[in-house]
Amino acid sequence: MADPGMSVTPYWELTFDADGDVDTGRRDRLLDGVGKRAVADLVVFAHGWNSDRSGATGLYSRFFAPFPGLAPNAKLGYVGVLWPSMRFSDEPIPDFKPVPALVPGRPVLDKNTRHALSQVFPERATVVEQVARLLERRPDEGASLEEFAGLVRLLVEVDPRGPQGTFTADTVVGGVPEGTPGMLCGDAAAVCADFAAALAEVETSGVATGAAVAPLKAWDGAHELLRQATYFAMKRRAGTVGERGLGRLLGQLARTSPDLRVHLVGHSFGARLVSFALRGLPEGVRCVKSVTLLQAAFSHYAFAARLPHDTRASGVLNGQHKRIDGPLVCCHSRHDSALGTIYPLASRMAGDARTVLGLSVNSLLGRKWGALGYGGVQAVEGTRSFELADALKARLPAAGCVNVDASAVVKRGGAPSGAHSDICHRELARVVLAAGRIA
Repeated sequence: MADPGMSVTPYWELTFDADGDVDTGRRDRLLDGVGKRAVADLVVFAHGWNSDRSGATGLYSRFFAPFPGLAPNAKLGYVGVLWPSMRFSDEPIPDFKPVPALVPGRPVLDKNTRHALSQVFPERATVVEQVARLLERRPDEGASLEEFAGLVRLLVEVDPRGPQGTFTADTVVGGVPEGTPGMLCGDAAAVCADFAAALAEVETSGVATGAAVAPLKAWDGAHELLRQATYFAMKRRAGTVGERGLGRLLGQLARTSPDLRVHLVGHSFGARLVSFALRGLPEGVRCVKSVTLLQAAFSHYAFAARLPHDTRASGVLNGQHKRIDGPLVCCHSRHDSALGTIYPLASRMAGDARTVLGLSVNSLLGRKWGALGYGGVQAVEGTRSFELADALKARLPAAGCVNVDASAVVKRGGAPSGAHSDICHRELARVVLAAGRIA
């Protein structure tokens, strides 16, 4: 349990595989330890895109560091959830890991990204190498792009008999979960062109007026297709691990430590993981006292009873926030370009509108396919909204959905992800404590 590199104690780790099966040794140490250490409030954090344990634990150590000083009299315990996810190495993490220099106009797969892909898709190592060779050679567009798109689909496909295939959707239409996003089944040249245009918008948004920006081509869009298809697979895994893994384990915790108060925190796809854990809670379990979502990378309609653009449709987590004995707090930022511009395009269904430029949450595409971490919870009755400063002054609602605009602190980071990983702030630690009524 003791970890010399961790900023807080007592700290435990939970490890899950892609199907949500838990490392039983780590599980048992947690179940036994919370009672022995007389923990009253347990903060459980699930990472988003981290390629290895050191990246995840580094995030946890930095985020948890302010908690003892902010709540010195609380009997706190801490859990870091480890699950098979990854981050492309060209995406910045403020104040944490340096971003390697990339050659402009050459969207190759560096050694670290190749290794991460092989780790999270261990039976697709040959496919990873084929994809890498195509990105390195950048052959003539057309048939080569179709070949590339086919390899990407093969990389992220799952066994239909396994559990992961049922955790793809964020919304349900007429009782049927939404299908595969258009990026994985549409015309490859058109999809790559769309991604190239969206990348250009992200890059030019942070460039001074009149400055020269190298034009992006279809193979730049192809590299982004690979990134977003990989993240689609991570998003699917997050739901699987949340419901089949963490949700069930929380039921065990409720039995062994019935007075324990649990507070779930998730970043990016980890926010989807902790949200799906609510769906996996055994009937009657009310140990979860708060959920805080940081730059959540899934649909802003996931908790909605009805979607504004289709009254037949609802969120796949419709009503699940009511399983929390406290609030669901969604922190979002307009500086998150990964969620504000790229996410709506990657989430769009086949046959939907082809317009890609101007993909803010206020655009048609942004409103329909937007993410929680960019614009907050949408279409859930009674949702309250606060600016971060006001949320820290006020007493947060005791139940229901709460949006907190954290743009004042979640604002650093370069293309292509923007401020998506800029979450280690004392103010956000205070939001978690306030949501959980932790003195």
